Amino acid sequence: CVQGTIVAVGAGAVGAVVLVPLALGAAGFTSAGVAAGSVAAKMMATTAVANGGGVAAGSLVAVLQSAGAAGLSGVASAAVATAGGAVGWLGSLIRKP
Repeated sequence: CVQGTIVAVGAGAVGAVVLVPLALGAAGFTSAGVAAGSVAAKMMATTAVANGGGVAAGSLVAVLQSAGAAGLSGVASAAVATAGGAVGWLGSLIRKP
């Protein structure tokens, strides 16, 4: 059903844009910085050790912290919405008995 597919794609896109910032915060990437004892803190420590004590600009940890602190940019929101919409579309292909 085309309408069901449209709803699934829309729900996936909107859901992803809403949930990604929540997931970043839950992982410890917050507006106040990396939360102590969080997954984000462990990622940052691992990255710092691998890079001789610093976290390189543009690294995954740096990008995630930037998104956690400032929110998703327009480009990032579009990318997340596209991925969420694709997941919604794939979910619409699953046939119910």
